[in-house]
Amino acid sequence: MLFEQIQSNKRKTIVLLVAFIIFVAIVGAAVGYLLWRSLEFGIIAGIIIAVIYMTIMISNSTSVVMAMNNAHEITSSDQSPELWHTVEDMAMVAQVPMPRVFIIDDQSPNAFATGNNPQKSAVAATTGLLSTMNRSELEGVIGHEISHIRNYDIRISTIALALSAAITFLVNMGSNWWLWGSGDRRDNNREGGGGLQIILIVFSIVIMILAPLAAAAVQMAISRNREYLADASSVALTRNPQGLISALEKLGRARPMKDVDSASAALYISNPLKNKQHLFDTHPPLEERIARLEKM
Repeated sequence: MLFEQIQSNKRKTIVLLVAFIIFVAIVGAAVGYLLWRSLEFGIIAGIIIAVIYMTIMISNSTSVVMAMNNAHEITSSDQSPELWHTVEDMAMVAQVPMPRVFIIDDQSPNAFATGNNPQKSAVAATTGLLSTMNRSELEGVIGHEISHIRNYDIRISTIALALSAAITFLVNMGSNWWLWGSGDRRDNNREGGGGLQIILIVFSIVIMILAPLAAAAVQMAISRNREYLADASSVALTRNPQGLISALEKLGRARPMKDVDSASAALYISNPLKNKQHLFDTHPPLEERIARLEKM
């Protein structure tokens, strides 16, 4: 059951990432047609922009994300023995290098992992998590975050964020054309226009309008899918589903974090904003995650 769930979630994530990349190309084609009347040039420009965004964000993900969440690094077990040794133990079981360890001064229990790859990864936990969880619950949470590292979810999340940012950039580029370039371009292209051209223009405008919503939906779908996978992988590491179940129950009763960056909310084990469930939530319902764990 556990192995089947892990494999199923991996396949779903691959499909979603491929769909995301294809969607970047579609948005690029739409913007390219509006700006230059060239679908091909737009596709190439969209892919180049996406690659640039991914390169920049992957190379600086840890320092940027930790600064955004006001996390401070601890460098020895003396500073937080329980957290340090739990991270060390879970990393050893998962057979990944010991990640850097950070603490966030917030009384709401939560945690996340980030980084480029297992060799350059980091785990952050709030002070509220350390004061709320017992040892088995803390192992379940840290096992979840270490699983994100081992499964390369940290890189996938960064790629999804970069692709979403690339789509936003492309849409803004097209919007600027609409504001200050549309009149001249219509005049320049009036001759030779036809039904197909009108259809492509309308299609491009519709894509630009819907692109941010669609990008957010795909990004959130990837995040939700990886949460299920990390839950299952944590159980594989700890051999104790009840520890993570109990931890998730406590997280469900927690209040929102006071000072959390909304752009990195998808990284946390539980939604730190505590908003109601809807299409663009970064996390699946805790009740559903607990139900899946209880079946293992």
